[in-house]
Amino acid sequence: MPADNVWRADVRKLPVHPKSAAMVASIGAGAAMHPDFGSGTWEGAPIGIPVTTVPAGQKKVTVSFEYADESDRGPYPIPANAKIEGGPQADGDRHVIAFDKTACKVYELFSAYPQGGGWRAGSGAVFDLRSNKLRPAGWTSADASGLSIFAGLVRYEEVAAGRIDHAIRITVPKTRTGYTWPATHSASSATDANLPQLGQRLRLKASVSTGSMPRQARIVADAMKRYGVVVADHGSAWYISGAPDDRWDNDALRALKSLTGSDFEVVDTGGLVVSRTSGAVR
Repeated sequence: MPADNVWRADVRKLPVHPKSAAMVASIGAGAAMHPDFGSGTWEGAPIGIPVTTVPAGQKKVTVSFEYADESDRGPYPIPANAKIEGGPQADGDRHVIAFDKTACKVYELFSAYPQGGGWRAGSGAVFDLRSNKLRPAGWTSADASGLSIFAGLVRYEEVAAGRIDHAIRITVPKTRTGYTWPATHSASSATDANLPQLGQRLRLKASVSTGSMPRQARIVADAMKRYGVVVADHGSAWYISGAPDDRWDNDALRALKSLTGSDFEVVDTGGLVVSRTSGAVR
């Protein structure tokens, strides 16, 4: 993403949202954080949301969508053997992400299944990682929020390099109707003002000590202080998303479970907005 993109915005000095305490309580102030990625497998599938890196010139195929009116038509450069979240037999979200490094684009599908020489999916989106353009208002993506999943994943390469320079995708059990910039889509009819919205930004409080954490966990935690987390979808409370990799140290990542909801605060991102149609920040 561009240097001025909202995913890469430093949120350490942003004001605390007036509803922060109530929103954190609604997610679960006493609930522990859970790194939803790691090494090895769980129930036969890699742990996390996998990314399939495709070469320049990867053949593009047709994708048929259930929510075609809010999906980018394609075609998509997704090979038949692309990695599926949860594995080929999964019955969950079945996200598929194809990363074309040469073109600097990601192609993302939700509820993806191979079909003939192509794919069928619930919804899909194409993101140019050189652009700040958001999806049209009201549109979903492969994520409920209308945002890129890839943009918020913790990836091993980042941690190995010593620094994550973007916000991290997180799920919460329930949101209220509407959405908070930079999200473009709502997936709830609830009107309780104490619930967060999709797109809501939280940060790990500056007062939380991370120095004694193992290196892999500390780098993730420090990113949550500087860049925060973005509410991207419904799911278990405080689950942060990452890509599976056999080089993760699951014991080290487990240290993130020492963090609870009360260690976080919702921030007011209104002062960052340049345009509601752009992810660029002031």
